[in-house]
Amino acid sequence: MAWRDGRGELVVPGDEGRPEVRVPLEIAASYRARTKGLLGRTSLDGALLLSPANSIHTFRMRMPIDVAYLDRRLRVIAVRTMQPGRLGLPRVRARHVVESEAGAMARWGVRSGVRVTVVTGPSAPGAGRATPGAPRS
Repeated sequence: MAWRDGRGELVVPGDEGRPEVRVPLEIAASYRARTKGLLGRTSLDGALLLSPANSIHTFRMRMPIDVAYLDRRLRVIAVRTMQPGRLGLPRVRARHVVESEAGAMARWGVRSGVRVTVVTGPSAPGAGRATPGAPRS
């Protein structure tokens, strides 16, 4: 099952005294939405999930972004900060990509090895949890 274009929340688990973080999330699952991505934007409130995706580029972007590559179980493979006009290398195990404004991933606690959750639903944010590895719409 796959996600649909829409909204939700990215849930980053807390650890070492850091509380759980819930981030507003835009979901781009259709070809058209993934192709548009963050192009032309000067800011982003929260994060953008591109699915399926294993690489991105920042051509025609107006701001540097943080990029988190996720595997099929929503575990973070790598986090990179990319300047405008760059081409990211494909990640073999990546199935999803999360984009945010530069610096946001560190503030939220998104780093390699962390397993995130995506919350979706008709009244998202907060309607229900998607099981890692089994996105729902």
